[in-house]
Formats: sequence, C-alpha cells, structure tokens
Amino acid sequence: MADKGAMDKAKGKAKEAAGKVTGNDRMAAEGKADQAKGKAKEAMGDAKEAMKGKRDKM
Repeated sequence: MADKGAMDKAKGKAKEAAGKVTGNDRMAAEGKADQAKGKAKEAMGDAKEAMKGKRDKM
C-alpha cells in the first residue's frame, strides 16, 4: 500500500506544480489533496505493518 501512497504523493506534486505554473488554483488544490491522500495511505500501511508485527510476537 505504501507504493500507492507514494504514487499519489508524486502525482499530487506534479499536479500542484502544473497548477501553479498555469495559474490554475483548482488544479494546485487537487494536487495538495492527492498528496494528503498519499500520506494517509502510507500511514495506514505503516500502521498495518506495526500491528502485524505485534500480532506475530504474541
């Protein structure tokens, strides 16, 4: 899942940059939202891995 999060973050950075260059505020905002979504996916993946590790130790 971290791969998808990284992909969303990269897509968001590109979209934000394109929005800033073209003066398209909506596209820049969508890029920021994509980056946040990617960070959330990475955090969820990290949490799942941590719980998996704790469960394996029991």
